[in-house]
Amino acid sequence: MKNPYIKTSFGMYLNYFMLGMINIIIASNMGNLSESYNQPVERISLLVSAIGIGKLVALFFAGRLSDKLGRKPIIITGSFLYLLFLIGIPLLSSYPVAFALAITAGIANSLLDSGTYPALIESFPKQSSSATVLVKAMVSIGATLLPVILAFLASHDLSWGWSFYLLAVLFLISGMYLIFMPFPAVHTNEKNEKTSEAQDNRFKEKPKFWGEGLAIILIGFTSTALFVVWQTWLPELGTGFMDLSENVAVQLLSYFSIGALVSVLLLAVVLDKFIKPITIMIIYPAVAFVSMLMLFFVHSYPVVIISTFILGLSTSGIFQLAISVMTDFFVENKGTTTSYVNIAGSVAFILVPIITSSLVGGIGISMTLVFDMVIAVLSILLAVFVLYRGKKVLN
Repeated sequence: MKNPYIKTSFGMYLNYFMLGMINIIIASNMGNLSESYNQPVERISLLVSAIGIGKLVALFFAGRLSDKLGRKPIIITGSFLYLLFLIGIPLLSSYPVAFALAITAGIANSLLDSGTYPALIESFPKQSSSATVLVKAMVSIGATLLPVILAFLASHDLSWGWSFYLLAVLFLISGMYLIFMPFPAVHTNEKNEKTSEAQDNRFKEKPKFWGEGLAIILIGFTSTALFVVWQTWLPELGTGFMDLSENVAVQLLSYFSIGALVSVLLLAVVLDKFIKPITIMIIYPAVAFVSMLMLFFVHSYPVVIISTFILGLSTSGIFQLAISVMTDFFVENKGTTTSYVNIAGSVAFILVPIITSSLVGGIGISMTLVFDMVIAVLSILLAVFVLYRGKKVLN
């Protein structure tokens, strides 16, 4: 029988295609935003942290609302809430208002996360890892296309603001489309009891939230930190550390995004069939660490391109896998448990730009590489612990 939620997933994946553009739209328009708001680039970069603040605040209630009200109203609300940010940022010139709008975008992001991940896991229970990793595929496609859109706008003397307006139109269409789509029902208490009894056979012993649960939550932080460093500083690393021209350095974001896209498409094929998510969560940070070492010591342009591509490949999808693994250990109240991982990711989204800005200002741009290498090692150690606990807990 055909899955009734396939059409619904199109709308959810479209949201994350657009979210991929939003994730880098501030970094890609630093100069334009600096001129429009009459603020230095350093202050404009803090809008990224503002998004993280909004995301963090909302996650304390978004997961519970998702479990209580259902996935559909939470996702649709998030889609429409993004309109404030996307229309307001290019129209206004007040920095405090822009900061508030960035916080609003973070809240919208949390609503999407808290509704979409559980909805996909419930819609495709037998392919939950692949379904959640495809979210990252759509994010990567969006991030790959945004530089192309911005180049088109610049070459045709069109305002950079149209990149925001285009996304606003798409979010409006997506929200309206999802209003008419079916979603899986949220389990009642009675159904949860039956599910709990069925799941008991999966466990040798009860999972420990303050053990493997906390480790997975921390992976939510490290996996986000690995990605945010490159998303925020890659063009600056290109010009300030690798001696590339500004145009060539910006293009590194495309190589990074292409690597991320290849990664998630590959994972969608091999996950659950040939390799377990937790294995990827160990391998990927190790590969990222080696690639960062290469970038630190070798500045040859071909090596920079290859290493950037591999970094995109090896830092993408880990966060989504952490969410999937979390629901394997803790099967009830998926909206709430996944929100804990999302909270950790939001903390990284806030802290990493602040920490790396301080490191760059105090020591130099190369410290972003050193910082991310430390994060990669920590991520490996956490994933090894989760693997160890999985063998003890899961049948």
